[in-house]
Amino acid sequence: MRRVRFLHITATLAALAVLIPAEARERPLLERLHQRLQQQRGPDTMAASGSPIQGPGDYRFSLMHDGLRREYRVHVPRSYDPARPAPLLLAFHGGGGDMDLQADDARYGILSKSEQVGFVAVFPNGISPLRNGMLGTWNAGTCCGDARDRDIDDVDFVRRLVADLDRNLHIDHQRIYATGMSNGGMMAYRLACDASDLVRAIAPVAGTDNTITCRPQRPVSVLHIHARDDTHVLFDGGAGANAFRDRSKVTEFTSVPASVERWVEFDGCPHTPRRVVDSPGAGCDLHAACRDGSRVQVCVTTTGGHSWPGGGAVRGKTPSTALSANDAMWEFFDSLPRTASP
Repeated sequence: MRRVRFLHITATLAALAVLIPAEARERPLLERLHQRLQQQRGPDTMAASGSPIQGPGDYRFSLMHDGLRREYRVHVPRSYDPARPAPLLLAFHGGGGDMDLQADDARYGILSKSEQVGFVAVFPNGISPLRNGMLGTWNAGTCCGDARDRDIDDVDFVRRLVADLDRNLHIDHQRIYATGMSNGGMMAYRLACDASDLVRAIAPVAGTDNTITCRPQRPVSVLHIHARDDTHVLFDGGAGANAFRDRSKVTEFTSVPASVERWVEFDGCPHTPRRVVDSPGAGCDLHAACRDGSRVQVCVTTTGGHSWPGGGAVRGKTPSTALSANDAMWEFFDSLPRTASP
């Protein structure tokens, strides 16, 4: 049995060496493996897999979709009241990651923000070549990896996930939002295009709009967050020269300006933005007065590379502290006009 486990670990490490971004391979292999195994176990308060949601806490669920077992984590904040509809944030991990990595509060801080604000946080897992869900990817259009190559219908998976949550929680359907890191941010853009009836707004981080076609049924507000010195998803377009070992698994990424301009057009916004944040190391420009009260905003940090501003170090890169992605996105979501919720 120990030999089988050792061989499984060895195979996992080999897969990681091929598929994860180059910067992630700079840390010792055993250290990375230990961190990933810790993340898989999750917090001590995690409910048993498939347990119905009884109240605040952390839960794991799975569902069958297109012949694949898909998984997701749910965090219900202590302030949740079944008598009141709660906002929902879908948080997508980056390519090569998994739901446990995105739910790591030391790195992304989403659980703490959920407790502070009171939203339900959901962490879906992309498709993976491994049974433990690591090395997951999302089909965001022209990126990324196996999810793209197998034309996985991740949009419908998300619809199924939300429908399942509706049977367990009182969700405010006027306040369903999506965010994500890198390929996960690209997945948020895919939802804005193909599920605009589901998501009210998105806040992609370090991931641009790489959809192939985009025909939103209604305006979707967009907050794009990106570092000017991103070495993976380049600000001015393209993939970083040494960022990906197998470049066929990614694409020549759309630039940040082109992504923002696309949604300025979709949402019928004025083309001239207003500077709303101007601080050392970070600036935000807002296109307001768009159709149906929607907004498009871009926040750019000077440094931080391919990381989550205000979060913890990932891939050995220290994120910018000039901006908190979590604070910026929730301030943006709260700025949108409210409509009645069932």
